[in-house]
Amino acid sequence: MKLQSDRINKSPQFREGKFRNVNEWIMPPMYKQLGLFWDFIFEGKQRKPNKVLPYKQVDLSYFNGMSKNNLNATWLGHSSLMINIDGHKILTDPVFESKVSAFGPWRFNGKVPLDISKLTEINVVIISHNHYDHLNKFSILKIKDRVRKFITTLGIAKLLIKWGVSSEKIIELDWNEECEVDSELSITAAPSQHFSGRSLFDRDETLWASWVIKGLNHKVFYSGDSGYFDGFKTIGEKYGPFDMTFLECGAYNERWHHIHMFPEETVQAHIDLKGKVLHPIHWGTFNLAFHPWYEPMQRLSAAAEQNNVIITTPIVGETSVFEGELKTLKWWVDNYE
Repeated sequence: MKLQSDRINKSPQFREGKFRNVNEWIMPPMYKQLGLFWDFIFEGKQRKPNKVLPYKQVDLSYFNGMSKNNLNATWLGHSSLMINIDGHKILTDPVFESKVSAFGPWRFNGKVPLDISKLTEINVVIISHNHYDHLNKFSILKIKDRVRKFITTLGIAKLLIKWGVSSEKIIELDWNEECEVDSELSITAAPSQHFSGRSLFDRDETLWASWVIKGLNHKVFYSGDSGYFDGFKTIGEKYGPFDMTFLECGAYNERWHHIHMFPEETVQAHIDLKGKVLHPIHWGTFNLAFHPWYEPMQRLSAAAEQNNVIITTPIVGETSVFEGELKTLKWWVDNYE
């Protein structure tokens, strides 16, 4: 793959040397960020469970299925999913490590209940943006030789190549650009309301996105990270309806509401997208906010019930099958005191 820096410069999202949201957010000044760091260390109750959360060893037969009329998703924690859509195998933001960086935080569930060595060829790995809890070097190193295509956003290919991923495997997309993986699978990068950066010095130099995944007989939406915005309704009108939506629900706070949704907004985003089954992600795995670890599901399940929205809430390692077995046990209730 030939890196095309001019694609970044010509992107409608790229202005004055940075990528921008549709609804722009002003970064708080440094002194407020330092105050937030202090609060993160000392503020909040029950941010971590008192015991290791339940998990189930991954049953790879779901992911390896070859049926052209099948949709299932296995949750590996946070935003990492193994999706089989009509016989195509897709991983989203794979993070298999026990912590997202050298400094943590640690997973609530211990190790990912998956033997990586047993993974066979993967059609696509989707990288939504470059934050450490979505793009993990060591996880990429473990799977890069088993993956046909890495589909990601503008600017991220350079880092993947540095880690040893063949440039021929990488496809970078701008918002609303589509990639036809083959005649039976297409993937489109859609807008989201977030930001990027892996240090203090590369803020918003790469793009972030949500994703439309269309198979032969099914269609799903993967949010990556995003605050709530009217773009969900636009995406729903343009690309929906969706059989399943995988939407972030966790690590929220009023102070960064622009870039992470409240649980009630997650339900509304699902409705905007014209989704059939809502699968919440980005919760119950890492300590990334001030709220109790279980609160996202308390609030989301209540909002879903009020709006007659079907949800599936697996434990880590479990598989949800569309038009089959969905996971409806409120397992988090039995795991906090």
